[in-house]
Amino acid sequence: MVPQKVVIVGAAGRDFHNFNTLYRGHPEYQVVAFTAAQIPNISGRVYPPGLAGPGYPKGIPILPESELAGLVRKEAVDVVVLSYSDLANAEVMHKASIALAAGASFLLAGPKATMLPSTKPVVAVCAVRTGAGKSPLTRYVSKYFRDHGRKVAIVRHPMPYGDLMAQAVQRFATLEDLDRAHCTIEEREEYEPHIRDGAVVFAGVDYEPILRRAEAEADIVLWDGGNNDMSFYVPNLTFVVADPYRAGHELSYYPGEANFRLADVIVISKTDSAPAEGVRTIEENAAKVNPRAKVFRAGLKLTAPEADRLRGHRTIVIEDGPTVTHGGLGTGAGSLVAARHGAEVIDPRPFAAGSIAGVYREYPHLQRILPAMGYGDSQVKDLEETIRRSNAEFVVDGSPVDLAHLIHVPQPIITVRYEFDDLGGKVAGTLAEFLKTHAK
Repeated sequence: MVPQKVVIVGAAGRDFHNFNTLYRGHPEYQVVAFTAAQIPNISGRVYPPGLAGPGYPKGIPILPESELAGLVRKEAVDVVVLSYSDLANAEVMHKASIALAAGASFLLAGPKATMLPSTKPVVAVCAVRTGAGKSPLTRYVSKYFRDHGRKVAIVRHPMPYGDLMAQAVQRFATLEDLDRAHCTIEEREEYEPHIRDGAVVFAGVDYEPILRRAEAEADIVLWDGGNNDMSFYVPNLTFVVADPYRAGHELSYYPGEANFRLADVIVISKTDSAPAEGVRTIEENAAKVNPRAKVFRAGLKLTAPEADRLRGHRTIVIEDGPTVTHGGLGTGAGSLVAARHGAEVIDPRPFAAGSIAGVYREYPHLQRILPAMGYGDSQVKDLEETIRRSNAEFVVDGSPVDLAHLIHVPQPIITVRYEFDDLGGKVAGTLAEFLKTHAK
């Protein structure tokens, strides 16, 4: 039998998981390539033979997504599999149209085909958009379980931007573990807050052995999703975070809408600062498309020691990179703190160095914020140089990572922290019920 030829369209994460669950070890398929987009510098690599398995002695090439149509025609590809997240629904259909016009079918892999079962109870925290507030909720859930005597393993959605074989199965218990693994700023943004809270984080490339290692250490597996992707594991309880600053996106982004419809609990975050109209829109949409879900309102508690120093001073505001780039937000926690404390927020764009200037060209909605981009050492240097060139007197760090540990600039850095605020204790009540049922 001639194997079906497949191209997996991704962004270094879900694409590898879909290959591992759907195609690895199945000779009836031949994956001829991955394509890469959304993340800088992830094309031009190879998914290594040690992970690809039998039939791929040279591994699988990772090519730019811009080459998709020509690749489909050249290789007579049968199926193109979309395998990354936080795309407008219309953008998904544009990609489908490219595949169809080139002669291939177009596939969206569903939860039943790609979620792995666990021997331990699983709680999944997902979202409708990047930057909705998953990580603060995940930290809250983790602390609740640990305070109630349960061992928790947090499994984070993949961000394997380096040596894929070395990153196949990763465990992070200390900040030194992150240093040894040469984690990027983007990885640290997701791992550091958990580690500072005393939790252990697992991540990597191959999510079945990652799960087995996490199960060996934990009573409960806690899935910390990336972007607005679906869980890689079969959940016993699914929280989905919706963002009232982007109300309506819960029905117009892929696969966030699928999460919104799958959710057991929809948590509307940032209700302490967001427009009331946005909160009501999400509640109305939840009632229409997922009436079985519980819908809770929540807030984000911001703290920023020494922020009073900002009043009247020229300030650069740094925000979480993915949230303000492909997540589409124009502000974040840093901007809120700067406004509350009377800072004079400057426009960083005239001072942008190297790859940071390229980020502003790609994402023109970014104006009075500096995205915390650091997908490699050179980009971290560009971030530093941008700040050094500026006439700012202070830097407000609204990213989840401790940038003062990673960059060296003459300006004082005011670090912002944000924690989940369980308004009315409704999430805690849901977790208490979960423990009674699933984790005795």
